[in-house]
Amino acid sequence: MKKLTFIFIFLATFSLSACNSNAGNNNGAPENAEGQVVKLTAESFQKLVWDYKKNPQEWVFLGDQPVIIDFYADWCRPCKIVAPIMDELSKEYKGKVRIYKVNTDEQRELAGLFQIQSIPAMLFIPKNGKPQMSVGALQKPAYVEMINKVLVVK
Repeated sequence: MKKLTFIFIFLATFSLSACNSNAGNNNGAPENAEGQVVKLTAESFQKLVWDYKKNPQEWVFLGDQPVIIDFYADWCRPCKIVAPIMDELSKEYKGKVRIYKVNTDEQRELAGLFQIQSIPAMLFIPKNGKPQMSVGALQKPAYVEMINKVLVVK
């Protein structure tokens, strides 16, 4: 999608490994989910991140904090390696960064919207500015560096 290409800046130089993709369940971010990774559906994504049906031509971030979205699948080994790192980061950046996850097998609409073809894929969304995508499993220090550079969280 040409209209979304501005969203994607691939940080492939940080990639270590990835899987090919053909494509707890929270529908929102309840207050008690602060500091936890929250699973998103297309419906909750539209409420919490971007209502792409209302604003298909323009990125309008709806969140009140920077966000990381982990696009994953249950069968993906690198995704299973990244999941505990995201859990740790969610606790460490509690109140500063929200971390969501999207199962690409269950949420094909979202995977297609962001043209996810390889997982794990992380979408880093600053409070102000354009999102950036990273593909592949990274070590925790690389994610911390990206949080500090892309999301400007110190």
